[in-house]
Amino acid sequence: MIACGNKGVCVVEDIATLNISGADKDRKYYILKPKYQAGSTVYVPVDSSKESMRRVLNREEACELINAIPKLSPIDIVNEKLSEQTYRECMKANDCEEWVRLIKTIYLRKQKRIQSGRKVTAVDAKYFHMAEESLYGELAVALDIDREDVEAYIFGEIEK
Repeated sequence: MIACGNKGVCVVEDIATLNISGADKDRKYYILKPKYQAGSTVYVPVDSSKESMRRVLNREEACELINAIPKLSPIDIVNEKLSEQTYRECMKANDCEEWVRLIKTIYLRKQKRIQSGRKVTAVDAKYFHMAEESLYGELAVALDIDREDVEAYIFGEIEK
């Protein structure tokens, strides 16, 4: 399994040329099936560096990441108007540690806004959800647990 950009954890079904209009008939593509998006197929050119693909964390790496969570610092948002750009870059990095930092950042921002009687911004809510989906999907695969159980698993490990 691999982690593929904003598609999350994917199974590599095949490497083949495509017989689809608009596709280069001589070019080979990874044919990917996202694990958490039923009915979806992703085609990524084998020779393309545009789409960020990497192998999924293994169990040991997932446990190391979870143990490091308390030490990971939130992302420093220097310009409020550029927060979405910062979030987008963080998600595009396709890196679990960056997703943890993004979740921490938005969680802390959310707490401050709630304490001052304000609502969470739509941008914060959107990227918080995206980061959680990406992180929890990958950790579920690495730890061989249901995605719905990942958050409780993380909190359980951190409290030890």
